[in-house]
Amino acid sequence: MKRSGSADLPLHYGYVPKWLAERMAKLGLAVVETIVMDYGRNEVLTRLSAPFWFQSLGAVMGMDWHSSGITTSVMGALKRSVNPHSRELGIYICGGKGNHSRETPNELLKICEKTGLNGNELVRCSKLSAKVDNTAIQDGFQLYTHNFIVSNEGKWAVVQQGMSAHSKTARRYHWHSDALASFVNDPHTSIYGKNTGYILNMTDKTAAPSRDGVMQIAGENPQNMISEISKLTMPSHHDVRSKDVDLKRLGAVLWLAHEKRPTDFEELLLLEGLGPRTLQSLALVSEVIHGTPSRFKDPARFSFAHGGKDGHPFPVPTKVYDETLGVLQTAIHKAKLGNSEKSEAIKRLHTIAERAEKDFIPNANFDKVIEQERNDSWKYGGRTVFGKAKPPVEAQLRLF
Repeated sequence: MKRSGSADLPLHYGYVPKWLAERMAKLGLAVVETIVMDYGRNEVLTRLSAPFWFQSLGAVMGMDWHSSGITTSVMGALKRSVNPHSRELGIYICGGKGNHSRETPNELLKICEKTGLNGNELVRCSKLSAKVDNTAIQDGFQLYTHNFIVSNEGKWAVVQQGMSAHSKTARRYHWHSDALASFVNDPHTSIYGKNTGYILNMTDKTAAPSRDGVMQIAGENPQNMISEISKLTMPSHHDVRSKDVDLKRLGAVLWLAHEKRPTDFEELLLLEGLGPRTLQSLALVSEVIHGTPSRFKDPARFSFAHGGKDGHPFPVPTKVYDETLGVLQTAIHKAKLGNSEKSEAIKRLHTIAERAEKDFIPNANFDKVIEQERNDSWKYGGRTVFGKAKPPVEAQLRLF
């Protein structure tokens, strides 16, 4: 079994308001549809099994860039939007949080009745992936959400999350069925998280004698096999800081969107008419769809597409969000009809921004960028869970 990694996240309580949940579902569907058209459905499973890509997707959707809430919110949005199109896309999403996770076997069996896949085997894989992370690896995190994503070919991915009452953090685990070998003998290519001391990992290859001992002497505690987990943890601070972002990459996107114009690039003439703020969002969404794995090491950068529901780094610009959705949905519709020019233009937007990084030199204006976004938020229909954004005092005075 190939294990694609995990990530530690600060626990973040709250809810996703309806106005954001609806947009997240539409954007999630657009991202999945585009990936399937351009790269195939297995690429969707590959992306979902990558911790940093998943975090970047949540950030570009408008969720708080580093919180544990991304897991359930993103998977919930994808399940609502993708499953009605499962027959066309060839991708099915099962499970969820709490009681919904326990429905995974039944959901899988129903899917397999329609597709002819081996339901018993997929249910077994679902249960084993959960057992490994919850029981065979005792790292202090109790699973409370489990999503199993399966394709028409029978390939699958798992996104599940556990909570530690001691550290007040959540740990998300990702699996991908490619390179299936064994669930119990070194199944993980990597385990990332904050080192909190010794853990029990009965799936480590050096734990084979202990596994044998457990089989022979049931009830006797086997020797704990110790391994350390690498350090890769989302920071505890809620606000977005410059150290969380690759300023060269972010700066190139902002430069493209606000100093240059689509008409400066012959390749982007099809996007003419869009404002610079929507172009900024489209560039980051384009990267989530078309970027390579090395581009997702700073998920916070993707929050500059549509902000965050709690106002970090700035309120969600609903007008910009809707314009971005409109462009993506139009591109997908035209691509299905055989006209892929607009879709290709969006893809090139990512490559142009990447090329711009070569000559871009970051300056010290990171905080000013956030301040400007917050000041302009009311113009873009900015919203948070606390309400709608209002003009700054000086702007209000100019209105009268």
